[in-house]
Amino acid sequence: MPADAADGAPPRHAFTAMTPEAWAVLGVLSGTIFLEGLDVSMMGVALPSMRADLGLSTGTLQWVVSAYVLGYGGFVLVGGRAADLFGRRRMFLLWLGVFIAFSGLGGLAVGGWMLIVARFVTGVSAGFLTPASLSIITTSFAAGEVRNRALLVYGGVGAGGFTLGMVAGGLLTTAGWRWVFFAPVIIAAVLWALAVRHLTERSAVVGRSRGVDVAGAATLTGGMLVIVLALVRAPEVPAAVTLATSSAGALALAAFVGVERRSRSPLIRLGILRSAPLVRADLGALLFVGAFIGFQFVLVLYLQELRGWTPLVTGLALTVAGVDMIVAPTVTPWFVRRYGNLPVALAGMLLAVAADATTVVPKTRSGAAIRAAFRLMRIRDSFPVICNSALVQGGMFTETRESSPQ
Repeated sequence: MPADAADGAPPRHAFTAMTPEAWAVLGVLSGTIFLEGLDVSMMGVALPSMRADLGLSTGTLQWVVSAYVLGYGGFVLVGGRAADLFGRRRMFLLWLGVFIAFSGLGGLAVGGWMLIVARFVTGVSAGFLTPASLSIITTSFAAGEVRNRALLVYGGVGAGGFTLGMVAGGLLTTAGWRWVFFAPVIIAAVLWALAVRHLTERSAVVGRSRGVDVAGAATLTGGMLVIVLALVRAPEVPAAVTLATSSAGALALAAFVGVERRSRSPLIRLGILRSAPLVRADLGALLFVGAFIGFQFVLVLYLQELRGWTPLVTGLALTVAGVDMIVAPTVTPWFVRRYGNLPVALAGMLLAVAADATTVVPKTRSGAAIRAAFRLMRIRDSFPVICNSALVQGGMFTETRESSPQ
C-alpha cells in the first residue's frame, strides 16, 4: 500500500470534509454499487419471462444466475489487486465500459448461451468495479468521520438499489424482459461520463513487481464452474460422468491451492485459513448466501409460472428482502455489541430453520404466508452474514497487515 496510507496519514489530496466535489465523487461511486444491486434484483424477477421467450430449460436458466455469481466471485480478488497495480480510476472506467457492452449484449440475446456469456462477463466486470470503487473511497476520503460517512452512504445506496430493483424489474419486465438489460446500460453510461469528469487518481499506484495472480483466478473460477456443471447435469447424465466432472473440478481447486502456495502475490493468503473462527464464518456465509440465492430462484419461478403472479406483483412481494437489507445492517451491530457475535448468529440460524420450515408447509400457498416466509428467510440471512463478513474482512485485513513488507 502507499506509504501515506500505511502510516495512517490521509492519502494525497484526500477529502477532509464533504465538499460539493466530494459528494460528486461519492455519488459516482455509490451509483455504481446501486447499479449492481439494481441489476441483480431486476434479473431475478425477469427470469420466467426470459425462459418463456427463449425456450430455456430450468438448467439453462439457473446458469443465467450462476454465471454472474461465478464471474464475480472468481475475479473480485483479482480486481482489488488490479486496481492497486494499474490505477483505480483506470480500472473503474475500463470495467464500467465492459459492463455497458455486455449488459447490452444480454438485451440482444437470441439464445441461452448469449445470456450466460453476457451475465458471466457482467459478473467479472462487477468483480473489478466493486474493489476499485471501495479503494477509491479509501484513497479519496480521509480516515475518520468523513470516510465512515462515505462508506455508510455507499452501503445504504447499494441496499437501496437492490430494493428498487425488485419493483423496477417487475415494471420493466412487463414492458419486455430485455429492458432489464438495457436500463442498466443507460444508467452505467451516465455514471461513466460522470466518472470521467470527477474521478482522479488520488494516491500512488502500487509497484507492479509482484504482478497479478491470473493462474489463481483461472483455476479458482474454472474449478467452481466445473463443479456447478456437474451438479446441474447430474440428473441428466450417468453417475460416472458426474463423478468424473466433479473430480475434474476438485482437481482444479487443488491446483488453485498449489498456485497460491507458490505465488508471489496470491489471491488468498492460505495462512488465514488456520483461524478456526474465520473458517466457520466462511462456511456459514457460503451456506446462508447459497440458500438465499437458491430460494429466490425457485420462488420467482413458483410465483410466476405456477401461481400466475405478474412480474410486477412478484417484484412488489419480494421488496421485503430489500427493506430487510437496509434495516438489518442498522440493527445488527447493536445486537452484536449487546449480545456478541455467537448469540446473534445462532438467532439467525434459528430463524433459518423457521423460514425453511414455513416454505414447505402446504399453507404457504397463500401470498401472505409466502411473503412472511421470505421475510424470515431474508432476516435470518442478514444477521449471520453481517457477522461473518466482519470476521472474514477482519481476518483478511490482519493477515495482510502481518504479511505486508514494512
